[in-house]
Amino acid sequence: MLKQLLRQSMSPNGQARSYAFEHTVELANLIPPTVSYESGGNTLIIGPTSIIESAAHQLEQMNSVTLLSTDGEQGKMSNLYFASSVQVSGFLGTFSVITENHGITTNLAEVAINHDCFDIVLDLCLNSCMSEEVPVPGYYPVGRGFPKLTEALEEIPTLMGTFDKPKFFRLDNDFCAHSSRGVKGCERCVDACPAGALTSEGSDKTGHRIEINPYLCQGIGTCASACPTEAIHYALPTPQETQKFIERTLASYHKAGGSAPIILICSSRHQPHNLMALEALPDNVIPIVVEELPSVGVDSWFAALVNGATQVLFSASRHMPETILRVLNNEVSIAQALLAQLGINKETIDILYLESLRENSPTLCGEPFALSIGELEGNKRQRLFSALDALASARTPTVSIAELPTQAPFGNISCASKDCTLCMSCVAVCPTRALHTDGASPSLQFVEQDCVQCGLCVKACPEKVLTMTPRMNWNKEQRQHAQVIHQEKPAECIRCHKPFAPQSMIDMLQDKLRGHSHFGDEAALNRIAMCEDCRVVDMFEAIADDPTKQLNY
Repeated sequence: MLKQLLRQSMSPNGQARSYAFEHTVELANLIPPTVSYESGGNTLIIGPTSIIESAAHQLEQMNSVTLLSTDGEQGKMSNLYFASSVQVSGFLGTFSVITENHGITTNLAEVAINHDCFDIVLDLCLNSCMSEEVPVPGYYPVGRGFPKLTEALEEIPTLMGTFDKPKFFRLDNDFCAHSSRGVKGCERCVDACPAGALTSEGSDKTGHRIEINPYLCQGIGTCASACPTEAIHYALPTPQETQKFIERTLASYHKAGGSAPIILICSSRHQPHNLMALEALPDNVIPIVVEELPSVGVDSWFAALVNGATQVLFSASRHMPETILRVLNNEVSIAQALLAQLGINKETIDILYLESLRENSPTLCGEPFALSIGELEGNKRQRLFSALDALASARTPTVSIAELPTQAPFGNISCASKDCTLCMSCVAVCPTRALHTDGASPSLQFVEQDCVQCGLCVKACPEKVLTMTPRMNWNKEQRQHAQVIHQEKPAECIRCHKPFAPQSMIDMLQDKLRGHSHFGDEAALNRIAMCEDCRVVDMFEAIADDPTKQLNY
């Protein structure tokens, strides 16, 4: 239907758009890895007695139907149970339902159908039993307004058998900024998931890690948008494939003679709304259809701008789940802050709420940037900074260094040098090597472009001397090169005079250990000021002079 609509336009831009849409290789998923659900059709309906009995009559084809009344009213059906409180967990084929009535806790499936769990849950309570904004497969929270009861009653009978669902995302913990050495940092993906599929597992002793439950994951994409390192990304298509598709679509549009193209990112599951939006918008608006709006990250937005697009819009609805809107608005606000620093209209990247089309016309930008830098390479941050530097070369930033919102994954790390001991705890936990040492001198070095503002270094610092500052440094050379943020004169071994450690660390250790039972004599305390080789030599010399001293080591 979308192609048919695009073919109807006879304007030069409309013809160019149709050409681009039909002559760019489509974003099509290959056969991705999947997870399987097994459902026998054992259905539970929860809610007020009169309502759930009415719904049950329309699901008689199910393997079994169990009714759970939450209002205590007696009913006419024999399969009716009562509960004062209900806890539901799981997904299609595995729903555990724990009820409490008169102080007695019961696994309802064991009592009602002699199974461990239910396969499907139709929840007609106003306050649904599961709180996830995006319901898990097999759970229908009709009572809170979505989906509609008619839609649920139509779909539930189809959920008997074995079903495969794609594993939408890949997670590479090597790039993850969530945790290191028992310290927790970035949790953007966990906060961004509306389906409850992402969790932080582990402990301070074993280490923390992000885990994705593929059975709960609905492929929304907010985690991928929020992730600053691309540790989480869409599997098929990959972020690079999506970005290249947008770049090639723009190239095809310009090849066909189109002008001032506007990219409209649309969700494939909302085709009627996409058609309505395109009918209300001019012919230079090019739809890019993806699985979900948030699956396309900020790097792709700016890649579009430096390859001929005059604007990037998102075809959204104000009725989308709150978390999706929050994450999308957060990411767009960061992008708009960057645009403002370049003196570019903030609406150049914006959310187009479909409801607003009924009220007034959206603000459309037609100012081209006269840039076409081609397909961007590298990881997410490298592609983004390539696009930003290209824009900065065409539009001089208003200031060289500018503040960004607190949630921005770009910024500076500063060090209160007078208290830093160069213990390198921060270097040990930094996931991107933004903080590092050159190995040749007692110094702490920092590369701003690599910093994702995860906070691991700040939390790991025992002296609490590090501070994060979200900002954008438009000076490319300064941003990409290592800056020394703390340096000391090296302590020289008191035996061989070889530099081997920061002097402040040696002084600190001697001060703390002076008076300790193992460092009672001056010789033991002096060994702290020796390099590793001389320390061993000195210990053996002391033992040779007085064999009883080996009892102290």
